[in-house]
Amino acid sequence: MKIHESAENYLETILILQKRNGKVRSIDIANELNFSKPSISIAMRNLRENGYIRVENGGYITLLPTGLEIAERMYERHTMLTGWLISIGVSAETAEEDACRVEHVISGETFEAVKRKLK
Repeated sequence: MKIHESAENYLETILILQKRNGKVRSIDIANELNFSKPSISIAMRNLRENGYIRVENGGYITLLPTGLEIAERMYERHTMLTGWLISIGVSAETAEEDACRVEHVISGETFEAVKRKLK
């Protein structure tokens, strides 16, 4: 199933916030991404309906296996690409921004080749 870049970003953000804070609510995602609460609510409903997340009592969001797999893949790409760009002289801010764009369009084959080369 093809997932939109925005959904990949939401899933990755949930993973990052879980690592940072333990628990995640919609308001945490809105604050992290500087998006409106209604926009996040719509996105979370779509992710829930497509089986990527579960919203528990109290509004806490948990990644389901499919959502976790996508989030981890995006996070790995993001962190590896950011680190590599910084290592070749790109500023941290630009490296973060560029890695965020590249992580969604790079093929799995190309990313695996980059990963092998960097290790």
